[in-house]
Amino acid sequence: MKKVLLFCICLASTLATKAQTEDKKWNFGLHGGLIQYHGDLGRDWYKTDKTAYGFAGITVSRYLWKYLDLNLLYTRGTLGYDSSVTGFKSDYSSAAINLRLNLIGPEFAVRPYVFGGIGAILFDRQLNFHKEKIDTTFPVVGGGINFRLTPVLSLNLQETFMFTNNDRRDGVVSGKKDDFLMHMAGLTFNFGEKKDADNDGVSDSNDKCPDTPAGVAVDKKGCPLDKDSDGVADYLDTCPDVAGNAIMNGCPDRDNDGVTDLSDRCPDTRGTIALKGCPDTDGDGVADLDDKCPNSPSGSKVDVNGCPMDDDKDGVMNDVDRCPNAFGPESLRGCPDTDGDGVADIDDRCPNAKGSLENKGCPEIAKQDAVRITYIGSKIFFENNSDKLKVASLVLLDELVKILNKYEGANLFIDGHTDSNGSDEFNQVLSQKRTNSVRAYLIEKGIADSRLTATGFGESKPIATNATSLGRAKNRRVELRTAY
Repeated sequence: MKKVLLFCICLASTLATKAQTEDKKWNFGLHGGLIQYHGDLGRDWYKTDKTAYGFAGITVSRYLWKYLDLNLLYTRGTLGYDSSVTGFKSDYSSAAINLRLNLIGPEFAVRPYVFGGIGAILFDRQLNFHKEKIDTTFPVVGGGINFRLTPVLSLNLQETFMFTNNDRRDGVVSGKKDDFLMHMAGLTFNFGEKKDADNDGVSDSNDKCPDTPAGVAVDKKGCPLDKDSDGVADYLDTCPDVAGNAIMNGCPDRDNDGVTDLSDRCPDTRGTIALKGCPDTDGDGVADLDDKCPNSPSGSKVDVNGCPMDDDKDGVMNDVDRCPNAFGPESLRGCPDTDGDGVADIDDRCPNAKGSLENKGCPEIAKQDAVRITYIGSKIFFENNSDKLKVASLVLLDELVKILNKYEGANLFIDGHTDSNGSDEFNQVLSQKRTNSVRAYLIEKGIADSRLTATGFGESKPIATNATSLGRAKNRRVELRTAY
């Protein structure tokens, strides 16, 4: 008996040295206690004044599930019954295999359990395995409680009821079968290879984050540390000391504009990413924070200060200045007016002479000149059935040139007409050629071709009857009109 106890103590010391954490699958226990008899001779169970013999034992358990273990129990000691009348006493060895159901999970330090199984008792001091010396114990049932002292070490208390299939050990072969009760206490030790797939120091069974990258600091649950408790692990958190959100990689963004407070020049006002979180009220690309003209017109070209550009410094900004490179009044949208007639030079056909808006900045044609131009048109004549000007007409056209040069912005319209003699097509071509001849002569004398428009109408617009020679003479004519 002493050798058995010494062996168990040495084995426990070895296992305790190698034991690691409570999540390991194997458990070894050293136990001792008292065993009591119940049978034909009497019942000693739970009676302190009755016979109780000592025993020592070992257990080996294998984790199956958080609530279920497979347990092997071996004990060796003495059992029997002693009274003033009769009794018996025998050395024994017993073994049982049990399925143990834990009533609460492994996270609790105190864990009650119940169990049931099957076993055998050998009644022999020398461990001589003869069939007549072995009783089967079925069922083996009981319950107990484990007190976790450290992640490796636990205190165990257990009650084990062994019901045998025999009635011969007490000397009485008829009546009650021989049953026994073990009151046992002991220390158990966890051992086995711990599984820790991500090597973070937390076993897989307890690891809530089993895929943590190597080298990342974790908490007791095996999850990456999150000091600011914002749901973004420190190793992914750009701002690990300030609570933020996942979209901003753990950094705060008070105004929710997509720019972290750390980088936001206007952290309390919603802005744009391009302007580092600041707003731009007028949309000119300059943040209101820097904009000296925060309400400039939308779409204006602005300078670095956010103000509309005014290259010619005339008070009219470039985006509305029709002449951004020439100084001019606001009334003329920034364009100059050299002759001061209220028509901008850019629109003034006579920029060096005062005129009117109706005449596009040119002076009104004098009444006598307008009358003279009409008269000259009525005295332009051509050779018969020809576009060749008569000599007398040239003198009048020279006078017309002088008048046109007085009104350099005026345009001249030359309209040619014929009588009805000849075909329509012939008359149309003839009238066009005659007006072209007048136009060509005026150009030769220095009048810009852009000011002259020649149009032949043929016989389509008579002013008198073509039935008489006088009427036909009136219809053969050139009409001159001026306009700006």
